[in-house]
Amino acid sequence: MLLFSLLGYGMAFQSEAAEWSLSPSLGVKGVYNSNLLLTPLPHNETYGYWVTPATELAGKTERLDVSSRLAADVVGYFGGEDRQFTNVFAPLSVRYRTEKDLIGFTGGFTRDNTLLSELQATGVVLQFAQRNQWTVNPTWTRSVTEKLSFQSGVQFSDTTYETARLVDYRLVGGSGGLQYQLTERDQIQLLGSYVNFHTIDSPTPFQANFPGINMSLTHAFDESLTGTVYGGPRFLSSSTQTPFGNISARETVWLAGASMIKKFERATVQVSFTRDLVPSGFGLLIQTNRGEASGTYDLSETLACSLQVVGLLTTGKASAAIGGGFPDSSYVSLAPKLSWKFLEWWQAELSYMYRWRDVDSATGSAQSHATMFMVTYYPPKRSFSY
Repeated sequence: MLLFSLLGYGMAFQSEAAEWSLSPSLGVKGVYNSNLLLTPLPHNETYGYWVTPATELAGKTERLDVSSRLAADVVGYFGGEDRQFTNVFAPLSVRYRTEKDLIGFTGGFTRDNTLLSELQATGVVLQFAQRNQWTVNPTWTRSVTEKLSFQSGVQFSDTTYETARLVDYRLVGGSGGLQYQLTERDQIQLLGSYVNFHTIDSPTPFQANFPGINMSLTHAFDESLTGTVYGGPRFLSSSTQTPFGNISARETVWLAGASMIKKFERATVQVSFTRDLVPSGFGLLIQTNRGEASGTYDLSETLACSLQVVGLLTTGKASAAIGGGFPDSSYVSLAPKLSWKFLEWWQAELSYMYRWRDVDSATGSAQSHATMFMVTYYPPKRSFSY
């Protein structure tokens, strides 16, 4: 319903012809994992299957761009873990341009598994549970001059877990600032932001506010090499309600990041580092120091390979978490993948993932080895215009 409402809203502002396309697909894969829960305790190997129907929707006019990928994962695990669950992905991206304005929207609904999604994003192992998340992120950019523009945005997310051992939470925030094109290759941005995070129905309610300032600089070394560096303070104010009273804390957290991307004729390489504050199902904010290196290479027109390496150091930013203090943790993952388009509408993928995790409070570290083989069928794309 949200998708069609926004499509109609965007089309009401323009009369030029629109090009639309639908790209359905159906993927089936088998998986093996030596330690699915990434636990240092004794465990058994796990096997499983995934069935993934999906449809990509794209629409474009001279002013309006719309894209979405509706997908579901029907998953079954057996062996070390007997689990059946269904993931749902319904994202939406909309961009509408005028002579001086760019109005954007990203958001939608995601139902996924915390052990897969949040672990790779934050390095924190939550429970094996389903997560339901709504996100709404509208943006507005106004060109003041040829080089100067004003940018603003709103951030909203509502997250619930299908287990009583994790805590639901809500995140609301906004940002605004200026962007200036210093030269043909240099761009500078200065933004002020405010974010409010609070738990919902938690036995120890927690809330935090962190206004902040962020400055970034993007430099194009040449047509194929671009780098970005950014950073700024966040003034964190948190409060935890306990049976013995409120525990409040204030501190200044410096967040920063840098990234560089290099494009070759048949390959792309990207390196990045970020220090960020992110919400957690444990009912508190956590600080992540994330480093990532990834690359893709086209061996031929039908054969491609990729590699992703992720490293994370995680620290709690709260007085107390569920069951006590939040321990520091380290996480590393290594994931090579090989893709082969063996027929016009068929593609096969073979991948491997190594994961390692260490927690200060645990008796030892944990590691896992996982392999996956997937075959995907892509029927002919359907296009239409009016």
